[in-house]
Amino acid sequence: MTSLRIRTAVLGIALLAGLSAPTTTACAAQAAPSPTVEEQRLDKAVPQEILRRSGFDDVAPEFAAALERTRSYAQARRLVVREGSALWRRAVERAQGRGPAGGDLSRDDDRPLYWARLGMTREVRTWEPEFQVSDAQRSTLLDQLERTSRGQTDIRYPGQPHVRRVLLTGFDPFTLDRDIRISNPSGASALALDGTVIETAGGPARVETALFPVRWADFADGTVERTLRPWLPKVDLFTTVSQGRVGRFDIERSNGAWRGGFPDNDNASRTETVPVTDPATQPQWTTTTLPYTAITAADTGRFPVYDHTEVTEIPAGGTDPVVRPDGPTSGSTARAGGGGNYLSNEIAYRATLLRDRLGLHDTLPGGHVHTPVLQFGTGNTDPATGTVTDPEFVRNRLDIIAQVRSIVTVAAEATLRR
Repeated sequence: MTSLRIRTAVLGIALLAGLSAPTTTACAAQAAPSPTVEEQRLDKAVPQEILRRSGFDDVAPEFAAALERTRSYAQARRLVVREGSALWRRAVERAQGRGPAGGDLSRDDDRPLYWARLGMTREVRTWEPEFQVSDAQRSTLLDQLERTSRGQTDIRYPGQPHVRRVLLTGFDPFTLDRDIRISNPSGASALALDGTVIETAGGPARVETALFPVRWADFADGTVERTLRPWLPKVDLFTTVSQGRVGRFDIERSNGAWRGGFPDNDNASRTETVPVTDPATQPQWTTTTLPYTAITAADTGRFPVYDHTEVTEIPAGGTDPVVRPDGPTSGSTARAGGGGNYLSNEIAYRATLLRDRLGLHDTLPGGHVHTPVLQFGTGNTDPATGTVTDPEFVRNRLDIIAQVRSIVTVAAEATLRR
């Protein structure tokens, strides 16, 4: 009996030890991931200054505290959706002059939204709750946060039949390792125009907007198609917008099915054919259906606007890339669209391919607009010594936003007449 009791006690201790000491595999599955390359930039001085001078420095800390108070995955998901949507609305309202400015940073600045969002995603990514969250659940939380805080779930149009519908997209800042102070005028334009009504010769047009990340992986995962597919059959005009070349706007005529490999915001690189569903029917080129002749002929602002037709292709039967000033030739393989071979070209390609696959090529005006590069003022060009803003920088961004609005107005008037 004594021997039996000893053996039973030893077995009980062993069982308790096994229950209280998870295996290495179990621990690894529950461990929170590390911040991404993009999120790690958040701790630098410039992002912190931008957040402080816009009043958005409270976003991530308050969100983190609320996340810690959740007691289930369902609660966490509701919180993420609510706070992501609130961040988008707060950024739009600030950009459009509603509510407090929160600091001395110009209201038209898109950067507070960008850095505040990264603060939130970092909190979700590194969060270690008392309850178990699987990798798939954490990915869902991050996806919901990305979508809601970018306005992708906030697209709403009124039911009035006399109000036309315009959809416009923009991008996050990028090339941040070159200059972390960078702002993206396409993102600023999206914030300024979201939910606004443009009066045109053909009647009022409601503009709804959304933003997209500068990350190859998100595009391969279908973020563009998922956002635009429900709306392209319902809108009257769409344009994707991104930052392009210095001192000019470009209406990109052709878009190519090629990724050129330039590093994205996570310093990832992709050189390949643009990955889409049903690659067997994938064309090498898509084209704009925006009214480029009317847009380039109009006086829309201080920057010149060009009908940009140049592409780079490998001709049919050839092996080497050739620059074509007048667009692609029959049977060629894309190496750069009018907008290059980065994510600007890719969003244009994906949006116009989706338009065509939905059977809307002949009825839906849509394409891509490249804005001028947003430049700092003279003497404020060194990232190491320069300031995060200056009067010329603000003026340039305001002028670009105003001209994007004018371009959309001209496009609407040229295509939406009754």
